Amino acid sequence: MTAPAAKKAVYEDLYGIPENMVGEIVDGELVVTPRPSVSHSHAATVLGGEIVQPYRFGRGGPGGWIILFEPEIMLGEQLLVPDFGGWRKERFAVRSEENWISIVPDWVCEILSPTTMRMDRARKMPVYAKCQVAFIWLIDPMARILEAYRLEFGKWLLLATFSEDDKVRAEPFHEVEIDLANLWLS
Repeated sequence: MTAPAAKKAVYEDLYGIPENMVGEIVDGELVVTPRPSVSHSHAATVLGGEIVQPYRFGRGGPGGWIILFEPEIMLGEQLLVPDFGGWRKERFAVRSEENWISIVPDWVCEILSPTTMRMDRARKMPVYAKCQVAFIWLIDPMARILEAYRLEFGKWLLLATFSEDDKVRAEPFHEVEIDLANLWLS
């Protein structure tokens, strides 16, 4: 006798999770993780401050981007919530009643934690590649590392690994230098 097939998660399943959790649908499975830690939140806040002004508003940088914190991105049946999603302005024509965005981002950033690291690397990165996200950054606040990847021929190419107090210029935001030391709590 075979076990019954597991029911695929749907968007409405997100309404049943506690408010202090983040819900995603990955490969048909509802994945629920706790809200970010203080070091995770700090890294996200600082990174947002470093890239939103020059890339969203053109203050000290080229502008031309829409950058959102924890957007819900619906890619086919997958609902992913990266820490940041970025779209070139000309590709971001979202006028929708849904909470999610169905336009593939040009860049995503996942800030790793012990509870999300395996999911971000092993399950979400392949989805981003399959959907043709052009760039992904992985930031590990505990190890104090930023890895920058570019999608080439459907595979992630590691462009660079930065750590500790490196000064970072990484695609697609290479016009502005980011002082990595500011992302880490002392």
